[in-house]
Amino acid sequence: LHACTYFYPDTVTWAFGTHAAAVEVDVETCEIRLLAYAIVHDPGRAINPAIVEGQLQGGAAQGIGAGLMEEVVYDGAGQLLTGSLMDYAIPKADQLPALAVALDAHPSAINPLGVKGVGESGAIPGAAAIANAVEDAVADLGATIREVPVTPARLFALLAR
Repeated sequence: LHACTYFYPDTVTWAFGTHAAAVEVDVETCEIRLLAYAIVHDPGRAINPAIVEGQLQGGAAQGIGAGLMEEVVYDGAGQLLTGSLMDYAIPKADQLPALAVALDAHPSAINPLGVKGVGESGAIPGAAAIANAVEDAVADLGATIREVPVTPARLFALLAR
């Protein structure tokens, strides 16, 4: 016995959400400390809410890393300088605050399960949330963040202008 079936929806579903970060910036050393981070997401019907929350938190950790420290660096001769985890920084658990998640579920009418998805939703907004929080923290100093990661060296250069 062999059976094969396909599901072709008339359209696609879109998940919606937002991330918010609160940071503290030491303007003397340009150290950036992440104080709080929150995620609100509409996954449609969350079949397993704990897995959805974990997916969003894991993605947020990646987005935070992209916003604060992850950078591929080459020297003047084109040699990769950040080729291993010894020199390519990613956030460690003790560098992250609790990543609060609120699921605001509105089931999709487009598919039978009412799901929308949560794949990349955790990772995409993180760098922007961090950059916006840092820019807000140093707004009185006139700095405009236009590039991530917002490293202490990059922030120092912006504040020195």
